[in-house]
Amino acid sequence: MTVPRLFPWPPVWRLRLFMGWRMNGHKPALVGTAGPPTLWARKVEKACGAGGFGVFQRRDFRVTPASAQEVMLTRDRYAVQRLPFAEVSEQDLAFFERVLPGRVSTDPHELQAVNVDWLKMVRGCSKVLLKPKTTSEVSQILRYCNQRNLAVNPQGGNTGMVGGSVPVFDEIVLSTALMNQVLSFNTVSGILVCQAGCVLEQLSQYVEERDFIMPLDLGAKGSCHIGGNVATNAGGLRLLRYGSLRGTVLGLEVVLADGLVLDCLTSLRKDNTGYDLKQLFIGSEGTLGIITAVSILCPQKPKAVNVAFLGCPGFSEVLQTFSTCKGMLGEILSAFEFMDDKCMQLVESHLRLSSPVRENPFYVLIETSGSDAGHDEEKLNNFLERVMDSGLVTDGTVATDNTKIKMLWALRERITEALSCDGYVYKYDISLPVEKLYDLVLDIRSRLGQSAKSVVGYGHLGDGNLHLNVTAASYSAALLAAIEPYVYEWTARHRGSVSAEHGLGFKKKDFISYSKPPAAVLLMRRLKGMLDPKGILNPYKTLPAGSP
Repeated sequence: MTVPRLFPWPPVWRLRLFMGWRMNGHKPALVGTAGPPTLWARKVEKACGAGGFGVFQRRDFRVTPASAQEVMLTRDRYAVQRLPFAEVSEQDLAFFERVLPGRVSTDPHELQAVNVDWLKMVRGCSKVLLKPKTTSEVSQILRYCNQRNLAVNPQGGNTGMVGGSVPVFDEIVLSTALMNQVLSFNTVSGILVCQAGCVLEQLSQYVEERDFIMPLDLGAKGSCHIGGNVATNAGGLRLLRYGSLRGTVLGLEVVLADGLVLDCLTSLRKDNTGYDLKQLFIGSEGTLGIITAVSILCPQKPKAVNVAFLGCPGFSEVLQTFSTCKGMLGEILSAFEFMDDKCMQLVESHLRLSSPVRENPFYVLIETSGSDAGHDEEKLNNFLERVMDSGLVTDGTVATDNTKIKMLWALRERITEALSCDGYVYKYDISLPVEKLYDLVLDIRSRLGQSAKSVVGYGHLGDGNLHLNVTAASYSAALLAAIEPYVYEWTARHRGSVSAEHGLGFKKKDFISYSKPPAAVLLMRRLKGMLDPKGILNPYKTLPAGSP
């Protein structure tokens, strides 16, 4: 049944004072301050307070000591063998204290948090936490550790998904948390130079005050560090518009395993002199060197942003909506995300968020960013009419106000958080041809049956990136064996990648062969052996077992 429109169909710019559009049936209808409230508006007001889609909160990625103790040690769960590294002595601690006065911690309470990933899947047993502030201090630490054969685990915000940011055994944790200074920002070129420990959200606020934005945005932005983003080649929510960090990072400062400082912190857009060495460290997950500073190109802040949250009756309609979206929105399209109904159920039940649209098998979130509000909203208007009239979309809402935009984004960004509330999570970050993207979810759901609590799919459709997640009441080796390596074999068979944006870390390193040929893995081993011959940097990560 079509809800009657409260007003003739107006251009979007006239809806600033309203909560947004409410689309039901064939045509958009207004919900807001004018006219009697709809049933949906009353439901939202009752659940969330007047004028809101739900509760918007920043994700908290901190691991409490109490929760850390509940996580099984990685060495026990995965039966991994410790490599012959030295153990930290009193003399070592004395050296570290001289280099970092007051910034060396052996406090078990503080160490519990840095030993466990935020998903509470892996736990190391490091006894030393180092907190340098400068590149020189990192250099002195690594030079000494290399001489002593002490393994080092670099750690930023500890928001990784594959166990790459926490120790496996007793590796020294080197935190970049105090390396949090902006070094320079060019308001003409938009080039930001900063230390690696700057939190992404704080950098976003800094550049937005100067009418620019960061080229990446993540659900973990309130905790993750830019150095960790670069070290893992994080993708995120803006990749469709601005590309990957391999294109937006202009330069890096990196400390190698022997303490050598590699200063390639250029602020040039073009530099075609020799090998592009920074690319070695983007996505290397701290195994080739520790990133201490980053030079990154920031786009101009868009003057007009719109977010549409739409319901689709099937995945085929999601794909057709995406094709229509690319054709009609073109240069202003900045994000196209999808989630299935299981995801919506989880964020509603665990996080108390409320869906702004009626129940559908699939949902898409579309963001546009441009310089002319009237132009952008007219294009979005035409697109929404097209997909509604053709039956590709059955319901939806649009937000232009920043607060409402954040509320809509929270439905997508907080899925990971909701999953962690549902039980133990088996996480898979897959890239596939878009037409095959959801087939894997259906296959895994059928394969696991009642042995899994939830099997959900969501992700960056515009990038061909699926986040497949399976939850269970607790960790089960039998359930893991039913998922792996089947999910990787399925992905390889359809010419996908076993890691689209999360990296390999500890949990996926042994599956690299499903995406890379033997010659590529051999070359990676050689690069690791050349840059870190003793293998002290983030051991047990990225490269398959048998490599340091």
